[in-house]
Amino acid sequence: MRDVIRWKNVALLSLALLVVGCSSTSKKELPPAELPDFTAEVELDEQWDRSIGDGQGETFNMLEPAIEGEKIFAADVEGVVMALDRMTGDVIWEDDLELPISGAVGAGYGLVMLGTLKGEIIALDSSTGEEKWRARVNSEVLSAPATNGDIVLVQTQDDRLVAFDADTGNQRWSFDNTPAVLTLRGTSAPVLTNNLAIAALSSGRVIALDAQRGIPVWEQRVAVPQGRSELDRVVDIDGGLLLSGGKLYVVSYQGRVAALDLESGRVLWQREASSYVGVAQGFGTVYVCLANGTVEGVDERSASALWSNDALARRQLSAPEVFSSYVVFGDFEGYLHLISQVDGRFVGREHVDSDGIRARPLVDGDWLYVFGNSGKLVAYTIK
Repeated sequence: MRDVIRWKNVALLSLALLVVGCSSTSKKELPPAELPDFTAEVELDEQWDRSIGDGQGETFNMLEPAIEGEKIFAADVEGVVMALDRMTGDVIWEDDLELPISGAVGAGYGLVMLGTLKGEIIALDSSTGEEKWRARVNSEVLSAPATNGDIVLVQTQDDRLVAFDADTGNQRWSFDNTPAVLTLRGTSAPVLTNNLAIAALSSGRVIALDAQRGIPVWEQRVAVPQGRSELDRVVDIDGGLLLSGGKLYVVSYQGRVAALDLESGRVLWQREASSYVGVAQGFGTVYVCLANGTVEGVDERSASALWSNDALARRQLSAPEVFSSYVVFGDFEGYLHLISQVDGRFVGREHVDSDGIRARPLVDGDWLYVFGNSGKLVAYTIK
């Protein structure tokens, strides 16, 4: 059994590296596109920067920071966790868990939550960094835990959902899913409301459970596996779910981008797409960074592309985020790109981290936060 598990882990990592274009052995593989020239219309003003340990490390982690109130929380792969004043960058507290952190930071209701490669869930007090409780699951955790103040919800690498009491860490319920044979290395972070626990799975499905009991409420398939090989049939939903205005936005690899009704799971609209990094939404438009490096603005009324920008082909783009009137996202060389929400034209660019940017940029009001792969966390405003 150990040999099977070890082989599958190698397959998962190899597939992830193949998907993001890290393999350069094939003669047919095209290089990443050169950065296009343009006349800048927007300039960013760096307010502060801070080094967060070793950042993402050598493995394909997606350690996104989290914001709660006036604090921003970030962690590195070795277990360093920091709480910073989001306006000044001053360190409020710092803790070294001395554990291999693999899941992004979750924050809310006074808790900071992290998952590890060893299947541990750690909840810290957001004000002091003091450990509140620690629990264990049966697999590594690659995404941020979520909380609604009553439970903490965790999704494991093998698509199992586990709910813990937010105060004590005692397990409330668990729900097993059958993962796909091959998956990308990553997991979409679950979403919690007062009533629903929602998760996107490696099988291309989205499920909603009763948050109190873990009983299924609805299920919707976003992507249908197609092709002869297991590689062709990968339909992982690794990009984060986006909840806005009673709608749930989701995109899968080799599948579709779609909007679902939160209460029923009914598909409101859908469009073919392939992405492993998630979507952003604003002004009646959904923005998606596709796996091939194309960025699209999709009209919610017609599900058609309003515009498409393919100038960043194969540059391994991060998830997009809406910032003011722009869409922002990073790339493998550490450039932060700003494009217009109206027509997708380039309006700004900033070099943040030579090790690259995988984590989704964070936006809070007029502030933009970017976490580079090396551990550099930078706060910007518009000049």
